[in-house]
Amino acid sequence: MFTTRPELVGTFGMVASTHWLASAAAMAVLEDGGNAFDGAVAAGFVLQLVEPHLNGPGGEVPVVFTPANGNPRVLSGQGVAPAGATIDHYTGLGLELVPGSGLLAATVPGAWDGWLTLLRDYGTKSLREVLDRAIGYARDGFPLIERAVHTISLVQDLFRDHWPSSAEQWMPGGVLPAPGGRFRNPKLADTWERLLAAAEAAGSDREAQIEAARRAWSQGFVAEQVDEFCRTAFRDDSGRDHAGVLTGADLAGWEASYEDALIVDFDEWSLVKAGAWTQGPVLAQQLRLLEGYDLSYVDGKPTAETIHLAVEAAKLAFADREAWYGDVPDVPLETLVSRAYADERRKLISDTASLELRPGSPNGREPLLPQHIRRGAANVPHEVAGAIGEPTVERTGATRGDTVHVDVVDRWGNMVSATPSGGWLQSSPTIPSLGFCLGSRAQMFWLDEDLPNSLAPGKRPRITLSPSMALRNGEAALAFGTPGGDQQDQWQLGFWLAHRAGLNLQQAIDSPMWHSNAFPSSFYPRAWTPGELVIESRAGVDVLAALRERGHQVVDAGEWTLGRMSAVARDSADGLLRAAANARGAQGYAAGR
Repeated sequence: MFTTRPELVGTFGMVASTHWLASAAAMAVLEDGGNAFDGAVAAGFVLQLVEPHLNGPGGEVPVVFTPANGNPRVLSGQGVAPAGATIDHYTGLGLELVPGSGLLAATVPGAWDGWLTLLRDYGTKSLREVLDRAIGYARDGFPLIERAVHTISLVQDLFRDHWPSSAEQWMPGGVLPAPGGRFRNPKLADTWERLLAAAEAAGSDREAQIEAARRAWSQGFVAEQVDEFCRTAFRDDSGRDHAGVLTGADLAGWEASYEDALIVDFDEWSLVKAGAWTQGPVLAQQLRLLEGYDLSYVDGKPTAETIHLAVEAAKLAFADREAWYGDVPDVPLETLVSRAYADERRKLISDTASLELRPGSPNGREPLLPQHIRRGAANVPHEVAGAIGEPTVERTGATRGDTVHVDVVDRWGNMVSATPSGGWLQSSPTIPSLGFCLGSRAQMFWLDEDLPNSLAPGKRPRITLSPSMALRNGEAALAFGTPGGDQQDQWQLGFWLAHRAGLNLQQAIDSPMWHSNAFPSSFYPRAWTPGELVIESRAGVDVLAALRERGHQVVDAGEWTLGRMSAVARDSADGLLRAAANARGAQGYAAGR
């Protein structure tokens, strides 16, 4: 079958990410003797700079990883809701949803501490060695991609009228930057260099330097300036100005943490995901529901039957996400990913498209959905541009899609999958002294009481970020992921099915993608369209027609529009390493040798 690029094969190291400069940075660190963790951290910092509309220093990062000869683990670099983020505070402001932009939507920024914690515990390089490339690009300039410029253009009036610090940073001289032109962020370079100076003032010990840099962020000048900035009111999605509730004390009281990975077995393969504080388990639920079906690919393309079954499984899994997932201890996760539960739920899949949101009753518990969903308030159509996972920017800066991704494997067998996000340039006004803005992940909380994903201080929102890994016969064999908000674990499903059907990594990424919008979005204003199926036209005219006959509201997304998958792999038998990256958008690249 046709592929946009070759699948890379080698023995030294492999990197795949959503931007060529990040992949190059990670590969340079590997060439300099670093391991996969060093490379991933270096790529993470470069991604914050070169994809500023998709992530930034004020965002977050979940990581799934396996150290060589070790067991899979998860790093949570997702910050929590501030101490002042109570339901009463938000409803007292007349809000029914947490705004999708502005200071009220900020959680504690977690990316810095997440990356540094991973570097300290599993990396080998100093902070300077993984940060210097990002600093160089920030100081000397980098090519600003067309999609970032387009995003700035959509919010330029908001920047000029309400977020002047963002206008100053992203529209120098009051004009839009040129797509592909050289762009600089000297304020961010200053911030990184100041953090690096604090690190190196602690002496020559690598870990001592990293700890000093963590403190300079959470207890030093970054926390102080975040606190001061959040006391000012700025415009957000509500159409009104609000100050934030995030404080320096919130930053000082939080740090990244490790936890056990969710591992779900499928014959010789095992899927590795983060827990139900992410949407990650829905991939396992979808695969459980699809066990026993003949999921065919013909000439590298899925059949109409394969797509129909996958979409109907997604509807059931994501309905469970809405009812059961959250950062709480009583999520019935073992039942949700079990074969017995899937056997019962599978009976709901028919030959025609369902138009209902049908969460299940694991262990006999009755599902409870938010009022916003129960009354159908979000049951409205939305533009396909937001549905395909790229940022859709409203007048006030809201987005329904976001994120970047990086996968790395090294010659020793270390493997990393990370999906950084948040703090994108349109999420919140730029903090002028720091050169970056805060995230808006709190928009994923509900303001109803007593739901798994209800807003509460010290709690993580149930995020869409969903890095993946797979074991084969108990050994780390595959790391993969994609940006795309609610679509992440649907596009990853398509990749998984294609790869298991015999396609190599690049063929599986290039294979036609699809997703459903038949469940509530995780992003403000939480819209959905029952029955809507967005699919690349390369699936074939006959396939699209067959899906319409089954009752799907088919939206032709064009030939090459869905997904931004990346993947790396390792064969433990011969030590060969592989990598592939998405060519859609002419941005993602794999590198290796």
